[in-house]
Formats: sequence, structure tokens, C-alpha cells
Amino acid sequence: MASISKKRLLLKILSFISVIRGYNILVLVIAQYLTSIFILAPDHPMGEVLFDPNLFFMVLATASIVAAGYIINNFYDSEKDLINRPQKTMLDRFVSQRTKLSVYFILNLAGIFFASYLSFRAVSFFAIYIFVIWFYSHRLKKILFFNNLVASVITITPFFAVFLYYKNFDTVILVHAAFLYLIILMREPVKDLENMKGDIAQGYRTIPIVYGENASKSLITALTFLSMIPVHFLIFHFEIGKMYYFFYGALVVQVIFLLVLYFSKAKWQYVLLHNLLKFIIVAGVFSILLIDVDALLSRVF
Repeated sequence: MASISKKRLLLKILSFISVIRGYNILVLVIAQYLTSIFILAPDHPMGEVLFDPNLFFMVLATASIVAAGYIINNFYDSEKDLINRPQKTMLDRFVSQRTKLSVYFILNLAGIFFASYLSFRAVSFFAIYIFVIWFYSHRLKKILFFNNLVASVITITPFFAVFLYYKNFDTVILVHAAFLYLIILMREPVKDLENMKGDIAQGYRTIPIVYGENASKSLITALTFLSMIPVHFLIFHFEIGKMYYFFYGALVVQVIFLLVLYFSKAKWQYVLLHNLLKFIIVAGVFSILLIDVDALLSRVF
């Protein structure tokens, strides 16, 4: 009996991590700290940034609210996900819908509590963010075009919060943000292609359902070429240290992405495309370390 209880507890923990996308939350936290240290506050000592209590509570607030957002998204999409991702959905169901809602409210309250350490303005910012995430999951997700645009804005908002904190809006940072936003925006129609079966069953209006797969591919292709524009400026017009290796690599991956996109027809191929974009995003987070390798080594050692 004890072994069965332990196994069930482990499954519930894994289920909860799956629901809140624990991997994505971890990457988000790392991205916020690396962005703060090497892009937004490069002149500050590393220890000062790492142990800045204001930044710490901002990251906690963001992580809590984003995790809550994944929960409410999972709550509303449970039937659709059962068709599109049956194995993941079966794991997610080890946590009841009632428990998910309870944790959703707890995480949002925790996020507001953490934000209250910063200022009333921060509380207002994150309260609006919570509402937008809920409204997107409840209503906007089924509205053509709004679903992709709002989802992309929701994803990039945590980085915008850090920009506001440091009040650093240098042109190079805005160009970095433009590249990231376009990659995230590309990911949304790819996810629509990947999830067509469940979207049709649940009455979602997405670009591939309304206009066809070829229209989606044309849009994704156009966004891919648009994303190469900030890459050009970052490589040839800004000082980004050794990070240019990442951007050259990103261009190679984008060419491979377009080739795969052109021949894609099956779900596994769209999953591959989705993973290529996730790879670019995650690799971009860790490549921030390449902006100034000498400074990194001196600050660490």
C-alpha cells in the first residue's frame, strides 16, 4: 500500500509539473536573470543584480502568474488536449480540475503579493496581466487572428516587465525584443497546424481551419523572413560580442525550418517545426552569456 501511495504521489507531482509547464517556468526565470545581468544592467555588479530583492520579487511574481496562466489554459483546453495530446492529458488528469482551480487562485494571489513588495504600479500591471491571460483562455482563444496575436503578447510580457524595471530601452534591446516576438509569433500558427484535429472538434477558429494549411504556411514563411531583418541588424549594426554565433546558427535553423515547413503535411512534422522554434528561443536565452565572454569570466571569477 505504501509503495502504491508513493507512486500515486509521484504521479501527482509529475502531473502538476506538466500542468504548469515547469520546464518553461525554469527557462523563463533563467531568461529574466540573464537578460537583467548581461543586457539590461551590464554595468551593475553581477552580485548586485542576482541579490536585488526587487528583481527577485518581480521574477517570483512573474513565475507564479505565468504558472497560473498555464493552469487556466489547461483547464479550458482539457477536452481539446485530450484529442491533440492524449498522453500528456492523461498525465495532467492525475490532478483534478477542482485542485487546478484552487492552485490557480493561490498562485495568482501569491503573484500579486510578491508584486506588492515592489509598488502599487507593479500590482496593477500584474493584475491586468492576470485578467488578460484569463480572458484569452476563456474567450479570445477562439477568435481568429486575436488568438495568435494575444498569445504572443502574453508570452513576451514577462520580459517587458523587466525592461520597465530597469527603464532600459536602448535600440539594441528593442531589436532583440523584435526578434524574440517574431519567433514567438511564428510559433502560434505552427501550433495551430499541429492542433488542427482538436481545434476542429472543439469549434476553434484558427488560420489553417478557416483559410487552409497553405495560407498558414505562407504566413509563417513571411514571419520567418521578417524575423531575419532584426538578425541582420544585430549582426552588422550592433555590438553583441560572440552572440553573433547564435544568430548565424539561428539563420541556419530558420532555413531548415522553411524547408521542413514546405514539405510538412503530418502532425509529427508540425511538432518538429514547433520544437525547432523552441530550440531557437531556449538557445537564445543561454547565448546571452556570449555577449561579453571576458566580462562574464571576470565577473564570475
